[in-house]
Amino acid sequence: MEGISKKIYMELSEPTQEDSRSDQVRILDELKAWGIEGKISYQAMRQLYPVCEHSGWKFTASLAFNGNMWEVTALEEGNTSDRHYGFAIDLGSTTVVVSLVDCNTGKCVEKASTFNRQITYGTDILTRIFHCKDKPDQLEAVRQATIDSICHTMKILEKKTGIPAASCIQAVIAGNTTMIHFLLGMDPFCVFHTPYAVRADRPGYIKGCELSLPVNGYVYIFPAKSNYLGGDIISGMVATEIYKQDKICVFFDIGTNGELVMGNKEFLLCGAGAAGPALEGGVVKTGMRAEDGAVETVKLEQGEFKLGVIGGGAPKGICGSGIVDMIAELFLNGWINIQGKFVPEKSPKIRKMEEEWAVEYAPDLYFYQEDIDEFLKTKSAAYTMVEIMMKETGITMEDIDKFYVAGAFGRHVSKESAITIGMYPDMERDRIINAGNTSLLGAEKALTDKEVLDDIEGILDHMTYIQFGAVDDFLQMMVAARAIPHTHMERFPSVMAKLKGEIYESHSTH
Repeated sequence: MEGISKKIYMELSEPTQEDSRSDQVRILDELKAWGIEGKISYQAMRQLYPVCEHSGWKFTASLAFNGNMWEVTALEEGNTSDRHYGFAIDLGSTTVVVSLVDCNTGKCVEKASTFNRQITYGTDILTRIFHCKDKPDQLEAVRQATIDSICHTMKILEKKTGIPAASCIQAVIAGNTTMIHFLLGMDPFCVFHTPYAVRADRPGYIKGCELSLPVNGYVYIFPAKSNYLGGDIISGMVATEIYKQDKICVFFDIGTNGELVMGNKEFLLCGAGAAGPALEGGVVKTGMRAEDGAVETVKLEQGEFKLGVIGGGAPKGICGSGIVDMIAELFLNGWINIQGKFVPEKSPKIRKMEEEWAVEYAPDLYFYQEDIDEFLKTKSAAYTMVEIMMKETGITMEDIDKFYVAGAFGRHVSKESAITIGMYPDMERDRIINAGNTSLLGAEKALTDKEVLDDIEGILDHMTYIQFGAVDDFLQMMVAARAIPHTHMERFPSVMAKLKGEIYESHSTH
């Protein structure tokens, strides 16, 4: 395994009158003996003395790949090659997750996360963008908030593990195009404004010190395919290896935006569209993030709600996975109809609240008609993205080998509930893979496997981007997908069987 950093222990001969090569040249010659053409950074040159002499010329060199060659970034007395670490970072718009990786083994030592401090300037991305548009001072404040979020998370890891952040050689960051613009201090208004030509989509390697991040080498930043298809999705391709598969797979990252990739080693068709904040509870009146007090699972049995609450205490609100369960259970029990409208006569728990029908799912906590209507817009957008891809390619569900659902939402949501409401296609459940945080997993892989960097260019070359809004009957497809599970019920045979009280048996060849 060769990653994008190395630690090499050296035992060199001391200078003599007969061999008066400089310290710098001695090290570079030793690297050549290892088959490495390299250079020594200014920072490392300043360490040549006293490290070389004090160690008796027995020391460890830290090397970082800079995109073109290997660079010595630090020297340590003695053999420290067993202490070789780096960072993988998922720079999300809501949460920043950092993984401390043992680069000798490729294993994650510890993970930590924190809320992205950009939230101070707006809970949604567009608010943040307008906050700093053509305002350099405010853009710098958002950039600093981004850096502070990452550094704070690194400090959490340092306290947990005792491993100094500054001892890490390299870092890899994956994030959407807007987040990377903020990270680099570039005005991201271009991401959302025609002609959608972004400032930079191939940042590559940047010195950690230039970004004010405590790594002694470089930070590799995943490239983007387009304004809406960022490095987090390219990292997801690396994590799932769809681009290496013979069979066709689907990759779906559902968040405020939905990004979709379909293909295999022959082709990759991709697109992105707005899904909506409903997935994080953002438009539900009693909605909240997935934290203590959030209802994450819902069952409706004999007219009573059975709730699973994060942290086990009293419910304070409902998060994305709970919302999907809620709508599925209301539908299966006939408390809402195919249009998602409440059927009040079904339960005394359904009552008028503020001139609007709602159901009380916990004491003084209500799920409103407007909540359902907004969420159905989100789920119809998600389903329509998949439908458009299949229409454009002629691919059917039977042709799909695996359906990867990425992100925190995909990890926690019930497959059964998501299919029931028509958010996921009706297919064999074992073909739907809750892939987790693929943005972080891909970053870990790129940190520890240098060959991945060669793959990334191939991934970008194979990707063909589809503008969903340009498809002729896009709006009609969205309207049809707003029904539960869909206007064309025959597409969801397992849901039809549930409604009839039958057991559905798949006849798929998979």
